Amino acid sequence: MCGIVGYVGNKDAYPILIKGLHRLEYRGYDSAGVALINPVGKLNVYKTKGKVAELEHFVTNKDVSGTIGIAHTRWATHGEPSDVNAHPHYSENGQIALIHNGIIENYGVLKTMLMGKGYTFRSDTDTEVLVQFIDYLRNENQCTLFEAVQAALNQVIGAYAIAVLDKDNNNEIIAARKSSPLVIGIGDGEYFLASDATPIVEYVQNVVYLNDGEIAVINRNKPLKIVNLDNIESKIDIRKLEMNISELEKGGYPHFMLKEIFEQPRTITDCIRGRINLEGTEVILSGILDNKDRFLNARRIIFVACGTSWHAGLIGEYLFEDFCGIEVKVEYASEFRYRNPVIHNDDIVIAISQSGETADTLAAIELAKSKGAFVYGICNVVGSSIARATHSGTYIHVGPEIGVASTKAFTGQVTVLVMMAMMIARLKGRIDDAKYREVLKGLLVMPEKIKEALAQHEHIKDVSAIFTYAHNFLYLGRGCNYPTAMEGALKLKEISYIHAEGYPAAEMKHGPIALIDNEMPTIVIATNVSIYEKTISNIQEIKSRGGKVIAVVTTGDSVVSKMADHCIWVPETTECLTPLLSSIPLQLFAYYIAVNKGRDVDQPRNLAKSVTVE
Repeated sequence: MCGIVGYVGNKDAYPILIKGLHRLEYRGYDSAGVALINPVGKLNVYKTKGKVAELEHFVTNKDVSGTIGIAHTRWATHGEPSDVNAHPHYSENGQIALIHNGIIENYGVLKTMLMGKGYTFRSDTDTEVLVQFIDYLRNENQCTLFEAVQAALNQVIGAYAIAVLDKDNNNEIIAARKSSPLVIGIGDGEYFLASDATPIVEYVQNVVYLNDGEIAVINRNKPLKIVNLDNIESKIDIRKLEMNISELEKGGYPHFMLKEIFEQPRTITDCIRGRINLEGTEVILSGILDNKDRFLNARRIIFVACGTSWHAGLIGEYLFEDFCGIEVKVEYASEFRYRNPVIHNDDIVIAISQSGETADTLAAIELAKSKGAFVYGICNVVGSSIARATHSGTYIHVGPEIGVASTKAFTGQVTVLVMMAMMIARLKGRIDDAKYREVLKGLLVMPEKIKEALAQHEHIKDVSAIFTYAHNFLYLGRGCNYPTAMEGALKLKEISYIHAEGYPAAEMKHGPIALIDNEMPTIVIATNVSIYEKTISNIQEIKSRGGKVIAVVTTGDSVVSKMADHCIWVPETTECLTPLLSSIPLQLFAYYIAVNKGRDVDQPRNLAKSVTVE
């Protein structure tokens, strides 16, 4: 969950590394550091607790010269955030510097062994153990840095993406990965290295994604070389980046999160483009079409995901069971991977992840594949680990999502799930033409309807100001809007640090109603759908106990609007599409509450965007 960036070439490395760290700061922001080899061969390592801006301030008037370097922004795993625990870490003799994303699980055993050999340690991190271990192996075996890295990685247990410098070789970076992403950008006499493509998109178009168990020798004077841990050379698969630099800037918005909320009309358009015809009479997803028999004959569908993606999977459960008549389970990937789940070879496991790098979801994929299941991926990042590990899949195409709290990725995931459900239902002959076309045409006009929902942002801002005082919130929804309620509660927790819980509205009387008073507001999704009357009864139960109700209702509602303390309106749509609209005001509400409380919206405490460790 840390950010790695590296450069070797003919330009000054430091400006490239610092800009890259800013681009990667959503991956971790409790400390940052940089290692550079200057023109006379001195290894300069600068690091500090805090955000990248603190590092920039720290290196003022220091020597940042050199055309080779590595840099890191950290999300702490081993060792609290501090100057000494920040990366890069370097060997006791000052010869080698290393940055690391991941966890070395057997670092304790290695550390004890190294201490027995006379090594001392400055930090509490597993990363320092790794760099000292590499140094030990190089000295013990009188081998090259590459050979020492290879030998070390054959003995460590855990996950890693690393980049290593040797101060006596200012031409070369050694990089390797296992379960944590790394991408190499190939330029003219220069190379770039990063955890994802965001730091390098403005410099190169040609990239190589390292696979698990691969080591790259990145030398400015030589072609890129990649081998596996057994020293067998790998085929180099060069890909073209599909990313626009403007997508990585705030574009005049105060926060990436607000920008990404307002991008949703465009991102939904991008998600459905080329998949639904203009008449709204047909949807084609090549991943489904190419594996039609698998989906037609599936015994079950099992969704595996974490966080927001898990909520999207819950909505998928409603869609697939209702329209396709397929049994569905929705699993937390983090629990699924540590059980011994019953998986049949005619099951389909659908993995959902914005980043395509979620460690628990990747592990769940490997477990499912080992049991013979067909695995389908839904992710956003082209070339990501999940996209490459699954048998087939669909990209959501919503563009880079920088804000840690997911917004446009959630609606993109739900949109893909709707299209999948429609296509499978049609292939199975379980949906009539009228309903099929109603849903597809509803998706085609969804961008305009989301614009209508976004037009209420000032009203939502005013309502949020009233409830900024609250310490707890209850979110209620029914049917496919129960997961939407859970997602709304998660957004509030993530960025405002207010405790919030999402519940099925009918479950309120089975416990949560005991919490209702005039100090605990309840947000109720009460759009005009099949169980509207039941939701009205739940609102009456809250009001009769003095509770404050904020209701998300369909435009023109004349019943709930008279009962609720505050209403937020969304346009009417077919029932299965209501999560795409009802989620919009919940995202805005959480955003404005967090702003009112002075929170760091894009980089909330203790969270990182890409969860690449357990």
